[in-house]
Amino acid sequence: MHSPQFTAEPSSSDTVERDFTVGDAPGLRSSASGADRAPLMFDVIIAGCGPTGAMLAAELRLHDVRVLVLEKETEPVSFARIVGLHIRSIELMAMRGLLDRILERGRRRPAGGFFAAIPKPAPRGLDSAYAYLLGIPQPVIVDLLEDHAIELGAQVRRGCAVAGFEQDDEGVTVELADGEQLRSRYLVGCDGSRSTVRKLLGVGFPGEPSRNETLMGEMEVGVPQEEIAAKMAEVRETHQRFWLRPFGEGVYSVVVPAAGVSDRAEPPTLEDFKQQLRTIAGTDFGVHSPRWLSRFGDATRLAERYRVGRVLLAGDAAHIHPPTGGQGLNLGVQDAFNLGWKLAAQIRGWAPETLLDTYQAERHPVAEDVLDNTRAQMELLSTEPGPQAVRRLLTELMDFNEVNRHLIEKITAIGIRYDFGEGPALLGRRLRDIDVKQGHLYGLLHRGRGLLLDRTERLTVGGWSDRVDYLADPTAALDVPCVLLRPDGHVAWIGDDQQDLDDHLSRWFGKPANSSRLSNRKGP
Repeated sequence: MHSPQFTAEPSSSDTVERDFTVGDAPGLRSSASGADRAPLMFDVIIAGCGPTGAMLAAELRLHDVRVLVLEKETEPVSFARIVGLHIRSIELMAMRGLLDRILERGRRRPAGGFFAAIPKPAPRGLDSAYAYLLGIPQPVIVDLLEDHAIELGAQVRRGCAVAGFEQDDEGVTVELADGEQLRSRYLVGCDGSRSTVRKLLGVGFPGEPSRNETLMGEMEVGVPQEEIAAKMAEVRETHQRFWLRPFGEGVYSVVVPAAGVSDRAEPPTLEDFKQQLRTIAGTDFGVHSPRWLSRFGDATRLAERYRVGRVLLAGDAAHIHPPTGGQGLNLGVQDAFNLGWKLAAQIRGWAPETLLDTYQAERHPVAEDVLDNTRAQMELLSTEPGPQAVRRLLTELMDFNEVNRHLIEKITAIGIRYDFGEGPALLGRRLRDIDVKQGHLYGLLHRGRGLLLDRTERLTVGGWSDRVDYLADPTAALDVPCVLLRPDGHVAWIGDDQQDLDDHLSRWFGKPANSSRLSNRKGP
């Protein structure tokens, strides 16, 4: 990465920001004087230190943004629920140099059978060097991402809950539950489905409440594995929301439909599991000694807005849906990747006028698609005759590789194409981890900057070299002359004309450093 053909400049430690206009956005107040306000302590305060909040903090720190993460829980969760990182999220971890340490703690599984638990093998032709599912305990991935953010310089305070906030044309004053007040330029709510930030912001969260509920937990069983396997095969002919899977040392992961919908704040009991196992399978399998017990519903909701002034939403604070297909954690982490560099650009002072608005423009439709596919999957899990007939038909259609691949690309988020206007099919899509003369493309993206990959060896990033790296490589595994990548790995431009490139550099990375880009800026 340090050859003369790969150039980069470190960013300044001085933080600047474009003027902010209050306008008519709700939740904002304008003030003529800041004399009655506390001084700015941070650039961004993040509410919530789950995977989304930790990932966002790390992305901001790559650009020297002063970040504080507030987590209301004093300790991480104790139970080891297994979650899956899908292909796109695995790619993002590779882009930031995190994949090796994550692979050490996870288990690879084939990238198939995700859609409505229809048992089909991984499709042929998935366009990724990481075409697998990575199962990993949720506390492990949260710890790894939090450690990554702290290593980069983020501050994390546990036992601190956001109780209120007030924003103005210069920043956000955040009040904690104990009365302490903090001040930052922006606030991002990554505080889950019951987001305090979203509620205080007054953003609507339309959708459907839970109609079905499922019990999930880990516990020991009292019958042989052969008996469990035989009963599983029998029950799953009609009940897809049912399984007992070995988790090691006599412990099983148990999932069974609940008797009804209840208050999710109240955890289920072991007796709840026994009753439902007997109802569905005719036996409770002698379950005992639970490690943890929980319940989840199929509520489906999407925030009407992802941003109001200086307050933004990401992850479960912006969208909730059934866990079918395992997309929730992945969707939140990908929100953070999309938002991080854009919010940093706004704070650093080089963001084009509408850059931060593209966060909602790009991610809101992605969430809509996830909500739709999880709604469809839940219908296909129904035991009613109609949905079962549709499930059988779709099972036949998925024998066609193109159908199977389309659904897997949807679930794993590698089929996403942002609307960057007319252009080649690759425009707006993420670029796979191709071979370049210095190894692999994603190894050049660890610092969260843009990248021009120039196969013509004739172009330059010029005055954008403080935020866009350059690699001349005529041997790169591409069938186009040059590509401009955003920090999230999506293709922002394809071509070979310098003037056209400069126009697109301006579109995504603002004015070049040798222009008057620092005029009319406010200081920190």
